[in-house]
Parts: sequence; structure tokens; C-alpha cells
Amino acid sequence: MKGRQMYTLPRQGSGESGSGYSVRSEDLSLDEEREHFRRDTERQALFQLEKAKTKPVVFAVKTNVAFDGSLDDDSPVHGSAVSFGIGDYLHVMERYDPNWWIGRKVQQDCVIGFIPSPAKLENLRLQLAQNKGTKAYSQKANQSGDKLGRFIPQKNKDSGQVKVTINEDGEEVVTPAEQTETDNTANASTLVEGKAKKKGLLGNKTETVPPYDVVPSMRPVVIIGPSLKGYEVTDMMQKALFDHLKRRFEGRIIITRVSADISLAKKNALNNPSKRALIERSNSRGSNLVEVQNEIERIFELSKSLQLVVLDCDTINHPSQLLKTSLNPILVYLQISSPKVLQRLVKSRGKSQTKNMNVQMVAAEKLAQCPLEMWDIILHENNLEEASEHLCAWLEEYWAATHPPHMPGADSVGGAGGQTNGAQQPQSRMFSNKMTEEDQEYARMKERYDEE
Repeated sequence: MKGRQMYTLPRQGSGESGSGYSVRSEDLSLDEEREHFRRDTERQALFQLEKAKTKPVVFAVKTNVAFDGSLDDDSPVHGSAVSFGIGDYLHVMERYDPNWWIGRKVQQDCVIGFIPSPAKLENLRLQLAQNKGTKAYSQKANQSGDKLGRFIPQKNKDSGQVKVTINEDGEEVVTPAEQTETDNTANASTLVEGKAKKKGLLGNKTETVPPYDVVPSMRPVVIIGPSLKGYEVTDMMQKALFDHLKRRFEGRIIITRVSADISLAKKNALNNPSKRALIERSNSRGSNLVEVQNEIERIFELSKSLQLVVLDCDTINHPSQLLKTSLNPILVYLQISSPKVLQRLVKSRGKSQTKNMNVQMVAAEKLAQCPLEMWDIILHENNLEEASEHLCAWLEEYWAATHPPHMPGADSVGGAGGQTNGAQQPQSRMFSNKMTEEDQEYARMKERYDEE
């Protein structure tokens, strides 16, 4: 009987000595129930992760924050939180719950895991802000705005990645890429805060930087240079690259012409009616922002096929034109390093091109002065054949990063986007089997270019 009394509730006021055993038994039962619930939840989450491997990419984002999932991992499956730095690209397959998405970092050998949602990151920011209130920091840190290190905006591509972690005291620890003036050289890990962008004439308003920017699922490729679009040397050299890409990536590529001035598609302007009206009034060419917006949406739609998307842009002649758009393109610089070579090529096109020599030379010089970090890839080879191979090798690596082995169709060409590209395939074969008059003219120009 005593054995049974240890696992039964005593009568109120009975004074039975087995009451202590009873409470422990109840606690044990409650712990078992919680553990069972945890395992069941984790089992379901694992099932969703496995299922997501065969799901298409729903949307993609570029990160404005750094997140280390290995040190702050309360994801549905412990150890499966996706870590990322500032400026990384993420493919999202589904929204698992309000706090977590399922997806992967766009990088070779990165597996699918749980990505913190904007709501989750905001909760983390608030928690860190509360912890910050109980600590003493340097004067500069206290004056640097309300965004913590986890929400440091990306300044430029060469600023390096910052690793943000949370220590046992709940403090945010950021390891910067370089030492700053206020860094303690004796302590490589320092607590810093991101500087918020100031708005208004007096800079008294703080612009909130969202943790993620929605971008195309495949970053569109934009080729710029060697000089201005609309002039024969630039147009024919770019056309040679386009033709090479068509043949190399047949069934995996969409090359589309963009005539609208997509440099007007600034993220803030498209969502602000007053700014839209101002741009429309000030734009001498009278481009319609509705047309621009439609073109941006078309590019986003093409990228959903997860094929390579190459834009033949009529109006883009400098990388800065696309920096504030939501496209986040892969910027390719087709470079002629010697001005003398460019001059000779322009002269070889006849008087109609030679009379515009100066404007082409000035444009080429402006491109040569761009900081290297503005470009994703620079084609500086001495002949177009090698430049084409350089670009193709780079894009093959990008293809591998965006198409992990478990993705359906990763090892084959075509897929959902194959129909979109179908009209281009006969044309691609035509280029390989029969040279048009334009192709023959290009071949002659290329020979002159290679001789230089």
C-alpha cells in the first residue's frame, strides 16, 4: 500500500508523509509531457525541412543584418538555424510560423534550415535594447542611434562581414572586420552599434533599416561597357557576349531587352506618390514610372524560373544607376583597358561613329574610374573569347550556388523556365550554324580587336 501511496495525491490535511513523493511524481509527469510535446514539434519541423527540399523558391531576400544561429538557436529544430552576414542572399521556400521561415543561404554547400523572420529579429532587437539599458557603454556607443550591432546597415561591399553574437550576460558582441578608432586593441571583440541614417534638414529623424530587402530569386546579369550603349563598338561587343551565353547556357538562360529606364526604379520612389510625381516632371525623356514598375515586376517574374536572367539594357551605362533599385544585379564590366585600342575600334566603324568619338571616350573613362567593389566581375581579357569564358565560368558557379543538388532539375537544363526561353533556342542554333552579315562584320571587328 505504501508503494501505491507514493504515486497518489494525499487527502487534504491528512498529514501523510508521502506528499513529497506525490509532487515529484507530478513534476516528472509534467516534464515527460513537455518533452513529448517538444519531440513531437521537432519531428514535425524536421518533416517540413525535408519536404522543403523539393519545394520551389517562393521569394529571395538580401540581408541588412548579421545573424549567428549557432549561438542563439531557439529554432524549431535545434542546430538548424541559418547563419548569415550582412549583404548575403537567402532563398525562402516557405513561412513556417510567425517567427521562422524555411530556406537557405545562396552559397554552394549551404543546406536548408530555419531563417528568422523580420518579427523574430525585431523581438531580438527589443530584447537586446532592454539588456543594453542595464549596461554602461562608451559615450560614442550611447550616441550612435537605436540600432544594435545585429542591425548594422551594409555600407559597401568591401567593408567586410561582421560577426554578431550574444554572450552569457545577454550582451551583443560584434567582431568587426577592421579596428576602428574607438576599438580596444587589447580586446578584439567589442560591442558596437550601427549608425542610423538621418533624414530631414536637421537630421533629427532616424530612418529604420529593414532586416531584409526582397530581391529577384535570381540576380539579373547586367553587362556594362566598354563605353556607351547605342554606339556600334559597345553594342557589338555586348552582342558577342550575349550570343556566347545563349549557346553555353542553352535551356538555362533568358536574355531579354529592357528599353525602359529602370534606373528610375528606386525603392523609395516607387512607393512614394509625391516622389513619383517629382521624378516624372523632372525627367526630360518623359519615361512613365508605371512602365518602369511593370518592367521591374516582369524581371522579378522571370527570375522565379530560377534560370539565369540577362538584361540587355538600353539606358544603363554606369553601375551607380542600379544601386538604389531592388534588382541587386550581377554587374559585369566589359573593359577595354587601353584607350588607344578603343579609339582604333571606333575609327574602324566609319565616320558616323568617329564623330562621336569624344563622348564614347569620356564614358569609358568614367567606367575605368569606378571603385572595384562596384563590380561583381570585370572582364579585362585581351580577347572576347577569353572574356566570354571568364564570364561563363563565373555564372556556372552562381548556378551551382542557386541550384543545390537536392533541388528538382538541378542537374538538368530547362525546367519551369524552359518555355520562356524556348523562342531563343532556334535563334541560338542559327548563330552556331550560319553566320549572318552582322556576325561576319563582328568577326572582322573582333580580329582587329584581338590584334591590338
